[in-house]
Amino acid sequence: MTEETFQNEALRLRPKLTAVARRYTDHEADAEDIVQDALLKLWLMHDDLQSPPDGLAVVLTRNLSINHQRRKKPHYPTLDVADEDTTEDDRIERMMRVIDTLPIKQQIILRLRHMDGMSIRDIATLTTHTEAAVRKILSRARQEVMGKVKG
Repeated sequence: MTEETFQNEALRLRPKLTAVARRYTDHEADAEDIVQDALLKLWLMHDDLQSPPDGLAVVLTRNLSINHQRRKKPHYPTLDVADEDTTEDDRIERMMRVIDTLPIKQQIILRLRHMDGMSIRDIATLTTHTEAAVRKILSRARQEVMGKVKG
């Protein structure tokens, strides 16, 4: 694709890509930044692009938007409930109290995974759940624990 063709395609695609980015972000400025990044990535591969690059441009914009949202999400620390005045035993005791408040299915799967060190496949076999269901229950249990520990 020539430079002139790319510029024409970029001008034509910009409103469409901005609309895609806006679906994922709350701020107009973020959407514009994402579109600019997508167009830059497309420019870097403009020699290999076929006209029209609509599909690739939309997928690239969507992926950049999702990455942007992931970076904005708060990351939870790895269950570090340490206060300066607490001992290791106190932190373990507090964590066990939090785990005891979970629904029984979440408690069992969380304990099998983290205390017994079982694989997802083994837990699924033992509990007669699918592996996907075990992962989902485990994820929800971790989120619940993190919410209670942070709160």
